[in-house]
Amino acid sequence: MVRFISLLVLFMAPGGLGEAWAQGVEPQSAGWQSWQVVDIFGKGGITMYPILLCSILALAIALERAFHLRRSKIIPEDFLERLRRYWYRSEPQKAIEICQEHEVSFSRIMKAGLLRFAQGPAEMERAIEAAGQHEVSLLSNNLRFLGALSNLATMLGLLGTVLGMIKSFNVISQHGTGDPGLLASGIAEALITTAFGLLVGIPTLAAYHYFRGRVEKFVYEMEEMSLELLEDLAQKEAPEEVREVVREVS
Repeated sequence: MVRFISLLVLFMAPGGLGEAWAQGVEPQSAGWQSWQVVDIFGKGGITMYPILLCSILALAIALERAFHLRRSKIIPEDFLERLRRYWYRSEPQKAIEICQEHEVSFSRIMKAGLLRFAQGPAEMERAIEAAGQHEVSLLSNNLRFLGALSNLATMLGLLGTVLGMIKSFNVISQHGTGDPGLLASGIAEALITTAFGLLVGIPTLAAYHYFRGRVEKFVYEMEEMSLELLEDLAQKEAPEEVREVVREVS
């Protein structure tokens, strides 16, 4: 996770790769020395600014999702161990209390089911499914926006390419093709915006699929553990202490 986020920051930080590129290439002419990060950004034209905004938003979402999509925030090992221990000891009231102590995705799902324990396995399963759907929507928060930013950055890069080529053809129509230097600005704008759009869009798309995969993995694990406990719960009768806990919480 840390290595992935480090690579993501390297790709998406404004000017990060451009500066390394500019420093790592041996200058061939005096003109090359002016192509520093700020100059490269300025030569890209107006579409560079919305692409930059996309990179900042994408990086913020990626860091936020990286913080929340951790096992300790979803299925803590200590919580899972205590939940299983008390349940298999036939102490479901303790399991409910443990779920109330932990504010994580899996504890909320199991709490919803355990509070319906006295009403039978079928009602428990429905409660767990409803709570699970709600938790999945929370885990997937901002991922759709992250995917949209990937497409938007790429499309903005393409738009900058079109605008740069229009600028070049406009120069040709006014001055002809005698001086290639007059065309350089438009061509540079076209190529720079394409490169910048791809540099933002590609890692953003990779981050989207990475976090989506983590969500699917956690959802699968929670489903498996919920089914495991449900199968055991279906074989137990609701003791009076569980009914009392349910009445107190409800």
